[in-house]
Amino acid sequence: MNTLHKYLIVIAGPTAVGKTRAAIHIAGRFATEILSADSRQFYREMSIGTAVPSPEELSAVKHHFVQDRSILNDFDVQKYATEATILLESLFVNHNIIVMTGGSGLYIDAVCKGLDALPDISEETRQQVNQLYAAQGLKGLQDRCLTLDPEYFATADIKNPRRLQRAIEVCLQTGKPYSELRKGGVAERPFTTIYIGLQRERAQLIERINARTDQMIATGFIEEARKLYPLRHLNALNTVGYKELFAHFEVNDSLEEAISKIKISTRQYAKRQMTWFKKNSEYQWFDPEDIEGIEGFIQSKIQSTIVR
Repeated sequence: MNTLHKYLIVIAGPTAVGKTRAAIHIAGRFATEILSADSRQFYREMSIGTAVPSPEELSAVKHHFVQDRSILNDFDVQKYATEATILLESLFVNHNIIVMTGGSGLYIDAVCKGLDALPDISEETRQQVNQLYAAQGLKGLQDRCLTLDPEYFATADIKNPRRLQRAIEVCLQTGKPYSELRKGGVAERPFTTIYIGLQRERAQLIERINARTDQMIATGFIEEARKLYPLRHLNALNTVGYKELFAHFEVNDSLEEAISKIKISTRQYAKRQMTWFKKNSEYQWFDPEDIEGIEGFIQSKIQSTIVR
């Protein structure tokens, strides 16, 4: 192994594509550890609904940022980037290669490329956006964001009010599109990032999403969501699966309808994830079952940096 270079292997892709299995295999192949970049698997209370790796998978390879904190502790992308960068520095002392895997593109980019410096938001602007949300709800935020920044709207989680509020705040504060301000320079990192993207045929991915949702329900997702219902105001719970079950508890629609909505929302989320990842031309795309091809690509990338 080249001791002069350090490598962060990113294994990304849409939900349910098979990232966990591939990441564990690659991490085992290079005798290293895994950093999760799934913005909901951080929380120990959200186990079933976030499809955390099984106890057997977690014991096969050392994982970081998996159920290592409480949902009651505020944790955002800025804090994640800071903690992950510090952790990588310590892990690279004993490893030349580290694996990062997850479907949260913003969190991956924050570690690999850095976060753009965004302006402080005035209280007046924040109140203006809060009033918009109070008066017109999520639809009002969506319409305003689409008007102010259609480029960001095309890839954003438009069902997440806090993400929309933040984008609108920045647009109003600066007079510029949020997406434009997020295109700053890439931060210098003391490692080379190797980007691996995983994808499947759409029909196959939908089948996996549906099967995983059914499995979650069978293993206690409803009970987990019911316990978390009193905390539904927390941003961490404003996510696919939990939102649909919370609505089921409130309006008393059928469980079958709630499950169907979870599957639809998950498919929509997977599509947004792919839109985000496809913007980065550095990703090399593989079928998750092509482990040999993934290994070969990683070795070739490492060899090319050694040659240079």
